[in-house]
Formats: sequence, C-alpha cells, structure tokens
Amino acid sequence: MNDLSFQNDLSAIVAADRAHVWHHLTQHKAFETTDPRVIVEGRGLRVWDATGREFIDAVSGGVWTVNIGYGRESIANAVRDQLVKLNFFAGAMGTVPGAVFAQMLIEKMPGMSRVYYSNSGSEANEKAYKMVRQIAQRRHGGGKWKILFRERDYHGTTIAALASGGQPERAAQYGPFPDGFVPVPHCLEYRAQWPGPDYGRRAADAIEEVILREGPETVGAIVLEPITAGGGVIVPPEGYWPRVQEICRKYDVLLHIDEVVCGLGRTGTWFGYQNFDIQPDIVTMAKGVASGYAAISCTVTSEAVFEMFKDDAADPLGYFRDISTFGGCTAGPAAAIENMRIIEEEGLLENTLAMGARLQANLEALKEKHPMIGDVRGKGLFWGVELVADRDSRDPVPEATARAVVAGALARGVMIGVTNRSLPGFNNTLCLSPALIATAADIDAITAAIDGALTEVAAA
Repeated sequence: MNDLSFQNDLSAIVAADRAHVWHHLTQHKAFETTDPRVIVEGRGLRVWDATGREFIDAVSGGVWTVNIGYGRESIANAVRDQLVKLNFFAGAMGTVPGAVFAQMLIEKMPGMSRVYYSNSGSEANEKAYKMVRQIAQRRHGGGKWKILFRERDYHGTTIAALASGGQPERAAQYGPFPDGFVPVPHCLEYRAQWPGPDYGRRAADAIEEVILREGPETVGAIVLEPITAGGGVIVPPEGYWPRVQEICRKYDVLLHIDEVVCGLGRTGTWFGYQNFDIQPDIVTMAKGVASGYAAISCTVTSEAVFEMFKDDAADPLGYFRDISTFGGCTAGPAAAIENMRIIEEEGLLENTLAMGARLQANLEALKEKHPMIGDVRGKGLFWGVELVADRDSRDPVPEATARAVVAGALARGVMIGVTNRSLPGFNNTLCLSPALIATAADIDAITAAIDGALTEVAAA
C-alpha cells in the first residue's frame, strides 16, 4: 500500500496491526476475538490508546524504559538536528555525540573508563561475554572461560543471553544453549534457601562454593543485576555485595553488573550498583540511557579490561574484533546526552528518592490492609509487591491471580507489570517503575488502583 492516508484512521491502524504485527510476549490467538491495544500518544506519565482511553503508565513503557516520561521535545529536537548533520557512521570511526556522551557517562562512573556502543541490552551483554571469552584465550590459555549468573536474574533474549539467564520459562524451548554459563543461587531473603541469620553473606558465600566446585581456573566472570528486575524486584540483603566483591577479587573473577533496568536514575542513584559501594569491571546498560527516544546500549569497562585488548600490536587477533552496526547510529548518543541533562537539571534523582519513599509508604499501607501481599521490596522508583495465597506458608498466588490484579489496575486506568511467565510457580510479583518525573498525585493514583484491584480480586 503506497497510500499512507490511512495512518490517521485509528480503526484502520488497529486493523493493520491485527493483520500484520507480531507482538512481543503475546499469544496472538487472543486477537481472533479481541483487538490489540494500540498506544497512540504519550505525555508525561500518561498514554492514550486508539480508543481514546487514558492510562497512567506505572511501568515506564511496559519494560522499565521511559525514565524521563513521554513527549520530550528537546530530545526529539536533539535527535533530529543530529540526524540531519550526520545520522550514522560505523563504530570503527568516532562521532561527536558518541565522544560527548561517553565522557559524560564516565564522569558519572568513577573507576570506569571505556564505552562500547551497541543497540540493545541483550547485545550489550553479548559484547561483555565475548570480552570475557577473548580474555580467557589471550590471558589464560583458554581457561577462565565460564560465566556465572544468578537464579532469577535476566540478561537478554539472544541465545547466549538466555543461557546466562536465571528465568527458566524465558529459556524454555530455545535450547540447546552454549556451554560455560553456570548458575549461582538467588538472594531473595523472603524465600531464603538457608535458615538462620546473616542471609546476605550466606547467599554470597554460595557463589564461592560454585567457583570452587567448577574450579577457579575455569571461571572468568559473574554477571549480576544490582537489583533483580523481572525476576521479582529483589534487593540483595545487607552483607551480600561486599562479600561478592571480595570473592571476585580473591579468585580473579571479573564482576559484570547488568544495569539495563537500574541504570540512569531508576533507584535514585545514577546506577544501581552505586547503592552498594562496589567497583565493577564491566557495566552494561540500555533502556533508560535514552529513555526510549532512540535505541542505544553501552558496555562500559574499566581501563584494566580495555588494556587487555591492546597490549600486543603484533597479534593480528589481539584486539576486540566485534561490530554492532547500529552502535554507529548517532541518534542514540544524541538522545542520551539530552536525557542525562534532563535528569540532572530537573533534579530527577532527588525526585526519585522522594517519590520512591512515598511509594514505599503507600505499598506498606496496602500490605497492612491486604493479606494477599506477602512482601514489599525495592528502591527508588523500582518496587515489587509479592502476592501470596497465605502469609504464614508464603505459598504464591497462581499466576492467573496476579494477572487479574494487573487487569484490575488497568481497568482503573493504571498500567502495572507482573513477573511474566519467567519463573515456574513464582510469577506472582507485581512490578512498579513509574517515570522519574512522578508526582505525589501520580503515586497515590497508582497505589489507589492497586488497592481497588486487590479488593476486587480477593472478593471474587
């Protein structure tokens, strides 16, 4: 169809979507009897669908991405101006926005030094894994090639990223997977695997046990989310992170922190790991880096990691032989520059802490009211509400019940998330990540919708 006049006919748009678009994470059998929901506009914390319905978006674009909210003309203008000047050049060359944003980013990340651009979180993590594998070949005679990952964490949707993910339902039916990715236990104290005090240190000690079982000479890195996101919004307990850092240094294991969700202000600091006084070797990020206004991801390393790829110019295979085509698109760093400026100049880190405290207080009040809430956990504007059938046994509610609460909130005009077919038997955590611009009125409206949905589901 060459005539694009139909793009202003919303009913035609819905029909075209239904006929031709393959949606993410969707069983399309449902569209045989219902229309897909098509979002047509967003401003601030609110979006409108093709029927004209307005919603408060409490999940930042559905996948923790739109950190600074919708409708930011300054970002659109920055991207437009850059694309007219130079839209793309392969990453073997530099560009002005690439250099500027790299410097801005490194200034926010003491101890880090180099930025490698690509276009998605999955790809950023793949780059990190390739770095680890190449270091194993160059520095360890092929040893230290294994990469540890944590149960419940998620690192992307490619085959290697799924191999390093701790969410079995995400990986189901996509194997066989590459060797060398080894799980370590989760650190959710609400569902502690070991009795007794000092759970955080005990959960970290389990990592050392895996390293010793596998052989320290085979383990090159561990990849961890600073706060587990889609696996249930899990804040590692006190004592966990210092012990993890200690173990990594003891066994010469690179510490790779996946900030795809937590990065760029989500927890009230620039990066989630900065809440825990640790120094990573590799940090990956995407999503909030440009708040969804352009595709961009970054694999950031220390200078020590970078130096491992340039100390032997005589080796024709000694450099990092990788390419990401759209890592050379200038729209991403141009948008990221303006995104960071907005976060800084509008005081959105401070707002995140203030509104996060209000959201926590509201959720704790809901916990007092609703027996279905077993646990509330999070940091900044990043919270999980675990739903249980019984508080004493902590048996999780069925996935259908959790999804009914999400549907109830949507009916009340608020979009919230839920652990989504990821963890067998434990897809029972509501997920909240409103944009960093959220106001007190927004927070209260979000929790009021959850309150009403819980009341309705409990009475059903």
